[in-house]
Amino acid sequence: MEPDLDRTLDAVGPRLKRLRLRREVTLADLAAQTGISASTLSRLESGLRRPTLEQLLPLARVHGVTLDELVDAPPTGDPRVNLRPVAGANGAVVLPLTRRPGGIQAYKFILPTGDDAAVPQLRTHEGFDWAYVLNGTLRLVLGEHDLRLKPGEAAEFDTRTPHWFGATGAGPVEFLSLIGRQGERAHLRAKPGPRDRDEPPAAG
Repeated sequence: MEPDLDRTLDAVGPRLKRLRLRREVTLADLAAQTGISASTLSRLESGLRRPTLEQLLPLARVHGVTLDELVDAPPTGDPRVNLRPVAGANGAVVLPLTRRPGGIQAYKFILPTGDDAAVPQLRTHEGFDWAYVLNGTLRLVLGEHDLRLKPGEAAEFDTRTPHWFGATGAGPVEFLSLIGRQGERAHLRAKPGPRDRDEPPAAG
């Protein structure tokens, strides 16, 4: 096997692991989504097993990347980002806008009309999130704050703070999100505007 091909295949395992961890998916979950056993996935990520095309195809599809991105193929000179929608929870659509694993990642989220009576399930994780609303109203619950962000408004926060975001009952929402690891944040910070509400999450 050629040295360049060896290096390419050796780099696939760590890249697969970064993609899975970025999506916060367990090996068992990924096995259910791809039909590849969890033990095989573990060996692929650790570099103990070389991936085959039959394994790379479902992994690329589930992670929402192209095969070229998965194996880090040399650039072709085409600057376009391959926008491949990824189905999220509860009817959400997520479009990855960046091609490289690691660092700050950019996404476009399209969330369907929400239920104002629903009780948000707050979560925490390492990193920073920056959100900019394009259309609709984004409800952002951040700790004790319950905010409504309108088109043109942005928010940035430490994701170790319990948080949740979704659309309101007024209709769907589209927004851009920059998600970085701990210590990596966008340089723009927006303070809550006068239209934001500062109140605890609605009770069921």
